Amino acid sequence: MAEAHAVAHDDPNIGVTGLDHRKLGMWAFLGSECMFFGSLIGTYLSYKGKSINGPGPHEILNIPLTSVSAFVLLMSSLLMVLALAAVQRNDMKWAKIWLFMTALFGSGFVGFQCFEFTHFVHLGLTLHTNLFGTTFFVLTGFHGAHVTGGVIWLLSLWVLALRGKLGPQDSLKVEICGLYWHFVDIVWIAIFTLVYLIP
Repeated sequence: MAEAHAVAHDDPNIGVTGLDHRKLGMWAFLGSECMFFGSLIGTYLSYKGKSINGPGPHEILNIPLTSVSAFVLLMSSLLMVLALAAVQRNDMKWAKIWLFMTALFGSGFVGFQCFEFTHFVHLGLTLHTNLFGTTFFVLTGFHGAHVTGGVIWLLSLWVLALRGKLGPQDSLKVEICGLYWHFVDIVWIAIFTLVYLIP
């Protein structure tokens, strides 16, 4: 026990709390992100239904299409769990597969969102059309940007795995990426429910 404590004490990444600084930093970052998205969602709800010029949510939102994209993003969380488990047990063949598949599903979600945005613009809804357009594009656009950042992060881990520079000793890197990825999935559940299912 004393030896294990000494090892933890000697690890520069372990603080007095006994938690890894990197994981603690990610939790602090996600806390700030909760406030950020909370303000965006609050702004959307505050202006909901207060601008009737141009297309509104009832005329423009495609629930079936967005349901498919939401399913794709939520399934990517399962793939992220499988990727972390594979890294932890040193099964790098499957770790590479699951990391790439998670990034692929995330990219699919971003692709759905790009298609949706383009379609909405063709229907006459832009950032400047009305308050719905402004708050909708800002809220979902920032979320899409977060997903894109996560995809880039996942692909960087995948490249490290391909080069043999990712192993069980680096599982915390994958775990921290997983925390971020699960966060953007949870945020999308809130956005999908409040924006699409309760227009």
